[in-house]
Amino acid sequence: MTELPSYLPIELETTTFDLIVVGTGIPESVIAAAASASGKTVLHLDPNSFYGSHSASPHLNDLTSFLNYHATLPSTTAANTTSASSSHDFTALYLSLQSLYSNVETANYAPETLAQHSTQFSVDLGGPRVFLCADKATDLLIKSGVNSYLDFKGIEASFIWDGSGRLCDVPDSRSAIFKDKSLSLLEKNQLMRFFKLVQRHLGASNGDDEGRESSKISEEDLESPFVEFLKKMHLPPKIKSIILYAICLVDYDQDNLEVCKSVLKTRDGMERLALYQNSIGRYGASGALLYPTYGLGELSQAFCRRAAVKGCIYVLRMPVTALLIDQNSGQYKGVRLASGEDLFSHQLVLDPTFIVPLLPASSPPDLRESFQVLSLKDDKRKVARGICIISSSLKPDISHFLLIYPPRSLFPEQDTSIRALQIGGGLDKLAVCPSGMFVLYFSGLCDDAGQGKRLLHAAMNALLTLPVSANPESCSAAGSEDAEVKPTLLWSMLYIQELTTVPTGQYENIISTPMLDGNINFSDLIESTVVLFQKMYPDEVFFPETPSSPEVPENSEDVTELSLEN
Repeated sequence: MTELPSYLPIELETTTFDLIVVGTGIPESVIAAAASASGKTVLHLDPNSFYGSHSASPHLNDLTSFLNYHATLPSTTAANTTSASSSHDFTALYLSLQSLYSNVETANYAPETLAQHSTQFSVDLGGPRVFLCADKATDLLIKSGVNSYLDFKGIEASFIWDGSGRLCDVPDSRSAIFKDKSLSLLEKNQLMRFFKLVQRHLGASNGDDEGRESSKISEEDLESPFVEFLKKMHLPPKIKSIILYAICLVDYDQDNLEVCKSVLKTRDGMERLALYQNSIGRYGASGALLYPTYGLGELSQAFCRRAAVKGCIYVLRMPVTALLIDQNSGQYKGVRLASGEDLFSHQLVLDPTFIVPLLPASSPPDLRESFQVLSLKDDKRKVARGICIISSSLKPDISHFLLIYPPRSLFPEQDTSIRALQIGGGLDKLAVCPSGMFVLYFSGLCDDAGQGKRLLHAAMNALLTLPVSANPESCSAAGSEDAEVKPTLLWSMLYIQELTTVPTGQYENIISTPMLDGNINFSDLIESTVVLFQKMYPDEVFFPETPSSPEVPENSEDVTELSLEN
């Protein structure tokens, strides 16, 4: 084992808990808060000096250190040597870590400027990501009372890349369709008719008085690929692309079944359209999307605050080094900290970085098999992520917006959508970077690092100008004509993130949480987290209904500053 630095004992009043949670990412923090709300005694640990783990929004220096450290961890495919020691009635089974990031690529074109402001950045490790106003994640914030600790702003606009270098508005409502100058009159009529068809179907399906049974889409069509249904509606490629990739937020090229790893059915397409439609205008937002002030890392911190109010104990900067296993039964007993202290619990939640090594050969075979499957990466896909700091907004007078590159809009071999999210800086905006700068996030699903980096570079090159020297304030940008319309890139970091899903054969009292997925929202991650909690505590309610805190500020004068209320 690598020798750890010395850690002082935390000297808690008790050494036994109902639940110990390691890592303060979103899944771990939600579980800790839900368990605390159910009256469980919870100890929440994190080896980092900041909250959030893989869901954090650290400063630039912390982000660089975190990614470089995790990218240099040994691969899970390498042989791992089981290390154990016995003491009293249990065996200490030492944990190892797996590398969930790779191919970290950093470029700094304005080192002096960024060094002066490095602590003013709160950069999302798992971006781009937003909340749909009506999705499960937003509902959970209200149900749990966590909305009391968060403020939001609405994402001002959504755009789609048209393949010829233009950012076109996403006409996602009746008023947006009429205002859109890029659509012909025929296209506007086609889109309006389609949305009316969707509304009639949803109304009939929900039993609304205005919905008629005859307005329902047939079962045959609902089970067919959504792209085929759109073709049946005689929608042109441009409208079809907007619906599939900018509103339904589909990942893979639906027109090419040879490369499409997930075909969206019409039934699911209708559900996504309904979610988007129900999100528009909710909580005073003009659009469908929200983003939290100070970055996505605030979400983990908010759940941690909620847990702390209910008695959860928090300890940062404290690694867990080993599991304690009962020598007789082979059951989980507790954990050993880097300080040398042994703490005990009935349940344990580990973030996806941890690998539980094999039990000693003397253990029963069925117990060794259970541990072998824990914490293994069983999703072969990856997420290519990019973070850019730019000198000006991509769209004048718009600070926060989402941009979708549909499949094949950048190059013929582009099989997946690429998503980009621009967030503006300054305390009057979302306070994620200094005023006058903007953070631009990119992501796309990929099979390997080469494919992922090609996606990111193509998306960046389509939007940004690279300075010809390290001082962008004093240099002329490459391509003088484009320099007037393309922002200058000040800093970038590209990396590949592994995807993990929850193993199916987990050990009874140990839960391993999933990594952030490749989605633009949190719905699937929250759904997976709820399943984990219910597996741990099948008789407990996941966050009993809690009235909104009276501390939630109301700001009716500025609808862009949003607090979620019932």
